[in-house]
Amino acid sequence: MIGHLGVNVGDLGVAKAYYDQVMPVLGFEAYLVEDDQVAYRPAGGKPGTYLFLYPAPAPEGYDRSRPGLQHLAFMVPTRGRVDEVHELVRGLGSEVVLAPQEFPQYPPPYYATFWRDPHGFVLEAVCHHDRD
Repeated sequence: MIGHLGVNVGDLGVAKAYYDQVMPVLGFEAYLVEDDQVAYRPAGGKPGTYLFLYPAPAPEGYDRSRPGLQHLAFMVPTRGRVDEVHELVRGLGSEVVLAPQEFPQYPPPYYATFWRDPHGFVLEAVCHHDRD
């Protein structure tokens, strides 16, 4: 299991404001808030990977087509939660890459939505169950 994942962002304040709203719907809670880092962990003491956000030391912007992070996927328990995440991020003004749908090209069941955060990172909420 991966213990934690660290991601550099262009503006830590913007990232914190955004992720503070999105992470609880994805099943995460705040873990650490400092001037130079913010972290989230699986809520309720569940095991899983922590997500750390750091201010980027270089000014270049993110581009998923270059070597590095392609996207982050968050598993959620129901298809209804995928839809809920989709509505939340739309309300936050995020660019939706792919609306909630089944992806038959992946091992079933695979129901997901993809969007961009304020820094351009592509995020995914995915449910691997046939339940709402």
